[in-house]
Amino acid sequence: MISTKGRYAIRIMIDLAENERDGYIPLKEVAERQNISKKYLEIIIKALVGGNLVEGVSGKGGGYRLCRRPEEYTVGEILELTEGEMVSVACLAEGASECPRKAECHTLPMWAEYSALTRNFFYGKHLTDLMGKGK
Repeated sequence: MISTKGRYAIRIMIDLAENERDGYIPLKEVAERQNISKKYLEIIIKALVGGNLVEGVSGKGGGYRLCRRPEEYTVGEILELTEGEMVSVACLAEGASECPRKAECHTLPMWAEYSALTRNFFYGKHLTDLMGKGK
């Protein structure tokens, strides 16, 4: 399940993309447009800045903006930054120790296929695919 953190991160990124012509955008404006608590957005924006998806400037005229063009961002990279690795079962996670039942696990191929479908779906969606939707 995708948490509010992941869903709101996508909304922030779309908002910044749709309003990029305004330069740096104050988080207060994003919070008002998205009807999300500014305090909660501060937590999410910190992760987005740390992941080099957005950049911020303090002071007068400050705020946040995208580091790249909107079409260069995938939903998958935003979700993995905020939610962690997108795998269906723990044994498929990067760096997981090998499951002792791997050789006789009849369900592993199904979980691997499901994980690949999910990953490919989200990495196949770009911010520009979502911009202007729901307006």
